[in-house]
Amino acid sequence: MYDRIRRWFKTMFSTTPIERSAEAQTAVDRACQDLALYHFMSCPFCQRVRHQIQRLALPIELRDIQRDPERRQELMAGGGRTMVPCLRIEQGNGEAEWMYESADINRYLADRFEAR
Repeated sequence: MYDRIRRWFKTMFSTTPIERSAEAQTAVDRACQDLALYHFMSCPFCQRVRHQIQRLALPIELRDIQRDPERRQELMAGGGRTMVPCLRIEQGNGEAEWMYESADINRYLADRFEAR
């Protein structure tokens, strides 16, 4: 039990990005072109998601809604509210999914991109 907890802490609070082969990172880079994180810098829940993005070495576009009013309008128009963090996921059919809640976003990113 102790080992599981220790591994979980190491995974959640590690500042070293995971390493992938060049081919795997290229595939991840391509997949991340369909993702954008709406956030602002002082939000603790946004910090949690940005940490996950850094840990997983994901080149996801960050859109600061406090500093860019156009991004704030995009978030309101697309997601229906200006709550952050919000991950915009572009679907293959051109539609967008708007995912709120830092725990849901982090789980989605880990499930999709974490090397196992």
